[in-house]
Amino acid sequence: MRFLITGGAGFIGSHLAEYLLGAGESVVVLDNLSTGRFDNIRHLVGQPSFSYFIGSVEDPALLTEAGRQCDAIFHLAAAVGVELIVRDPVGTIETNINGTEAVLRFAVRYGKRVLVTSSSEVYGKTAKLPFREEDDVTYGATSRPRWAYAISKAVDEFLVRAYVESKGLPGIVARLFNTVGPRQVGHYGMVIPRFVDQALRGGPLLVYGDGRQTRCFAHVADIVAALYELIRLPQLNAEIVNLGGKERVSIRHLAERVRDRVNPRLDIQHVPYESVFGASFEDMRDRDPDLQRARKLIGYAPRYDLNRILDDVIGDRRRERQAA
Repeated sequence: MRFLITGGAGFIGSHLAEYLLGAGESVVVLDNLSTGRFDNIRHLVGQPSFSYFIGSVEDPALLTEAGRQCDAIFHLAAAVGVELIVRDPVGTIETNINGTEAVLRFAVRYGKRVLVTSSSEVYGKTAKLPFREEDDVTYGATSRPRWAYAISKAVDEFLVRAYVESKGLPGIVARLFNTVGPRQVGHYGMVIPRFVDQALRGGPLLVYGDGRQTRCFAHVADIVAALYELIRLPQLNAEIVNLGGKERVSIRHLAERVRDRVNPRLDIQHVPYESVFGASFEDMRDRDPDLQRARKLIGYAPRYDLNRILDDVIGDRRRERQAA
């Protein structure tokens, strides 16, 4: 098959491109490089089954040129990262909603299968754990810009369902929980690469808030394999599927595990959220995915634990620093 990956020069997108090529598929990448990096796909250029286009999914002519000969689309292009969301809320909303609608319109017109990646942010302030795909959700006040991202991704999911039900689009949604691995950068608030970079620079490691907030982390290798299996399901009927890791860890403990792997003598400091994101910032306390639906649909069972994730990210960042 021939796959279009929007956002294919990003962290997850570039790993997905590698995985698909390794599976004998053909890949076309479309990315405007707003948060992606060409270096992520440079090593793929020249392979006969790989091609790329630099530009936006909101450019109809470019999207048609990139995707018309493809059989299916992985739509990963989106505004990502807490820091970017807080800094550019207008761009976040427009990129996520307008970009997804452009891809869905194109897919319907040319008869393409589509997988849209969503986010655990959609669960908002939900306190019931673990998070199940059909759970009700609660968001904070609209005066809190953090929730603009969560709601924009929820709108993406509603768009997929609307196109499936009203226009017959074969589509599916993957809700991703904190995907981590080599090539991820901490520029936009991603916590593990940020901790690793701080540790490799000699510290301190900066924990936002009290550090008792919890997250589950998944290795990018587990996630891209699951995305490939999902888009090849016989029927795509707007299913929403959680994809994530199994071990829930506090952010304070996460910082300690990074520190212990790099230099146990490093300091860990706590920083108030408002000093980083402003007084209106509000965080999600816990995130824990229920993975039963993914297990039932594709036999999903993460192979990489948190220790392996940390070792892979630390090793990757050390190699990048040595090469600089």
